Amino acid sequence: MRTRLVVGTGSIARAVIDSLCDRPGRLLVTGSDEETDQPCETDAAETLSVDPTSQTQLAAVEADVETVVVTAETLAENLLIAHAARRAFPAAFLLVYAGADGREGQTGQREAALADLRSVADRVVDPGAVLGSHLSERIETGGISVHKLRRVIEDIEGTLAVVMHDNPDPDAIASALALVRIAERMGQSATACYYGSINHQQNRAFVNLLELDLRALEPDADLSEFGGFALVDHGRPGINDGLPPETTVDVVIDHHPPRGPISAAFTDLRSGVGATSTLLVDYLRRLDIDPTETLATALLFGIRVDTDEFTREVSVADFEAAAFLLQNADLGVLERIEEPSMSSDTLETIAEAIHSRTRHGPVVVSGVGELRDRDALAQAADRLLAIEDVTTTLVYGLDAGTVYVSARSRGTDLDLGETLRTAFGQIGSAGGHADMAGAQLELGVLEDSSNDDLQHIVGDIVTDRFLDVLEMHPSQLPFDLLGVDTDLPEAATPTASRPETIRASDSGADRSDDPVDRYRVGESDSATERDDEPDRSAVDDEPDRSAVDDNDGT
Repeated sequence: MRTRLVVGTGSIARAVIDSLCDRPGRLLVTGSDEETDQPCETDAAETLSVDPTSQTQLAAVEADVETVVVTAETLAENLLIAHAARRAFPAAFLLVYAGADGREGQTGQREAALADLRSVADRVVDPGAVLGSHLSERIETGGISVHKLRRVIEDIEGTLAVVMHDNPDPDAIASALALVRIAERMGQSATACYYGSINHQQNRAFVNLLELDLRALEPDADLSEFGGFALVDHGRPGINDGLPPETTVDVVIDHHPPRGPISAAFTDLRSGVGATSTLLVDYLRRLDIDPTETLATALLFGIRVDTDEFTREVSVADFEAAAFLLQNADLGVLERIEEPSMSSDTLETIAEAIHSRTRHGPVVVSGVGELRDRDALAQAADRLLAIEDVTTTLVYGLDAGTVYVSARSRGTDLDLGETLRTAFGQIGSAGGHADMAGAQLELGVLEDSSNDDLQHIVGDIVTDRFLDVLEMHPSQLPFDLLGVDTDLPEAATPTASRPETIRASDSGADRSDDPVDRYRVGESDSATERDDEPDRSAVDDEPDRSAVDDNDGT
């Protein structure tokens, strides 16, 4: 059960207590004035008779306190309480209202006291900068303890491996570099590591122009040299990274909502922001670490890519982080990264997707055959979305015994991540965001089929499963695939069921003998932490810069 402790008296303490009374968990309060003697109308709060400046008395509280809010009226008193609370509850998130010091004009003394307070607390709220109402908001949005992160990192014996997801995108790369910087500040050696490759032309330009120090790990790499492991931009070892699934993880920092159990000594899973880079900027600011020009540029690009230039799943925190980074970032390098040359393989894949497309009402599906550049799938899916009246695209291709899928949507209530998980989760791995997602399916015994038969079977499986799921939820589309009357102009409404679709039944295959039964791979939840962008985030297959971070399994 989550336990919060509020220490202090007066109107600020009253406001914080009132905001917490109806929230789940245990609420403990101290104070003896008439405003806080009866903190809640219900029995939600328990009043403690302790001296909050005494570490011994606070430590005697029989509760595993996760959050401490200090709201005494003077800066001097808050400083004493904060030191006692930090020693009594070393792992707790400590939020302190600075208060007044009663010594107007003594600016130097106040600043020294505030600096002392910031060295102890996770977050300090200065009344000269914010209103009291901001206090309760910080309890929920900032409830991650930097001090706990410090203890976990300092306890690691040996080099910390900061592992990105497979084929990392800019957000994962920048986040890893930031955590390496933080670990080094804490006296711990660390290395930014990844499995897979970095092929997307924009990602290659990102790494090369900034001369980023990254270490590529081979699938059979000896990991015994590392004393600990941290995961950024994904949450589970062995899911969208090359680590053994049984790897003990020390730190997980990710902005994707977890779809499976996350186990680590320290976890920060804040899905309310648009990029993991935003979370790392928060740590840099709280630890008073000024990012170098290279790191600031990398983090800013990571945020821009994952939020698609601040248009997708963006939050206030993303804007604040970007504003903080602007003062140190090299905008000239960013311009060069954003306009890299495109390989002939990428152009040919996009051309094949356009040529081979089939239209199913507002949905376009296309198979590009053998892949020479997996990242091109995401770019092809984006290009097809530019077709008039098309709201959803799906592009698939084959590479080394695996079918890779990338999908995009816009202007609908369709959740592509859930759609692909429903369609392909039982035969492979899939997932992602509402508007960007991906999947990957191992061929298995089908790989022995002739090339023409293989292309035909794969096309049937991918297309039929995707369209079947869409037809199960027609209300999610602007108009359904079956030609039902709608309010849309007649020209935009499909008149036949699945035009141009090659169904399994057309090739003599019966649904009861679906090749899918021979196509199964692994557990259906393996998609949780995957991104369908091959090199952006394994699922974040956003072509030009909107790396999708869709955790979907490509």
